[in-house]
Amino acid sequence: MNSTIAAQAGESPARALKIGLLGSGIAGTRTPRMHMAAATSAGVSYDYYLVDSQVRSLPEDPAEILALLEAEGFDGLNVTYPYKRAVLPLMDELSQAARNVGAVNTVVFRDGRRSGHNTDHWGFSESLRQGLPGAPRDRVLLLGAGGAGGAVAHALLDAGVARLAIRDVNDQVAIELVALLTEHYGPHRAEVATDVYEAADQAQGIVNASPVGMDKLPGMPLPEEAIRPDHWVADIVYFPLETDLLSTARAKGCAVLPGSGMALYQAVRAFELFTGCEPDVDRMREAFDSFT
Repeated sequence: MNSTIAAQAGESPARALKIGLLGSGIAGTRTPRMHMAAATSAGVSYDYYLVDSQVRSLPEDPAEILALLEAEGFDGLNVTYPYKRAVLPLMDELSQAARNVGAVNTVVFRDGRRSGHNTDHWGFSESLRQGLPGAPRDRVLLLGAGGAGGAVAHALLDAGVARLAIRDVNDQVAIELVALLTEHYGPHRAEVATDVYEAADQAQGIVNASPVGMDKLPGMPLPEEAIRPDHWVADIVYFPLETDLLSTARAKGCAVLPGSGMALYQAVRAFELFTGCEPDVDRMREAFDSFT
């Protein structure tokens, strides 16, 4: 009986599940504390490690990184920047969300196979549903078209956004995401925003899915002047929790949605995938909020 099944059955597992977060510059993440709180509450034997390319020397080839971590006995990985898209072709199986989004943020190693998932999609959807239930969704501006941006774009369109304008510092990345969304949702649902002022002026909501605003990349993902008091504004950055974008929007009277919700709910779904157990969401939220 493997350790996951044993934990669910109430037996003593042969060893703790070994889970990691693979990324670069992730020292400030709150993910390990959330997972450990869920594991303690569920009675699952569980160890969580950071695999930070800025701290630990890792191969440049993502295939070699995964092979190395498998050999070290990891049962699963959360995956963040800059690996979400790089690991996708290295999976044996992909969830529908990962396939649609074109990025993987959760990898499960089991029985010699790798299954890739995207819990960012559900994480943002649940955060939006609970945090801004009445937000108008005719037109929304999305800033950032990378791995997280792709998940958020799908979540927004699935949530009923009629028209999504996408802006990225790399025009080609935005073009490719729009093409993917058009293939999945049909024409006229997504477009590349070439002028951020014009796109913001037409939008009811603004969502930042870029890394701008993080501690390691401070600042605003769009000019302050582009934000109106009647906008709703969401950010997926959660360290710091109050980004320059959110504090600016809040000061203008905008309804705002911090990145804490997406961070929490993507972790909830990832824990389920790793363990087969339904976590205590309140315990995970308390662990997230315990950071100063």
